[in-house]
Amino acid sequence: MTYFAAIAIAVALIVVAIFGCALGQGRVVSSAVEGMARQPAVAPKIQLAMIIGLAFIESLTIYSLMLSFILLGKLPSTDAVLELFKNAPKQEILSSIGNYLPYFVKN
Repeated sequence: MTYFAAIAIAVALIVVAIFGCALGQGRVVSSAVEGMARQPAVAPKIQLAMIIGLAFIESLTIYSLMLSFILLGKLPSTDAVLELFKNAPKQEILSSIGNYLPYFVKN
């Protein structure tokens, strides 16, 4: 069960990488446009560097998306997880929840 929890957390953390790529792309384009506005003579060089940088950032985004699809395929279906909880003794579920409950409940 902890294996599947680790995969679910990994998929959630991949979203952070994708969000970081989006912020990075926005910052790269913003800086490039600002640089071109300040020095129009070097605009082609700035544009070339911007496109190469965006290609590297976009490749990280595509790899992250591909990895998330691979990991999502390894997760069990929702029906299988619900069946696991239906068949488990209630005392076992309550004892496992009791270990993590203090982290989520405020006094």
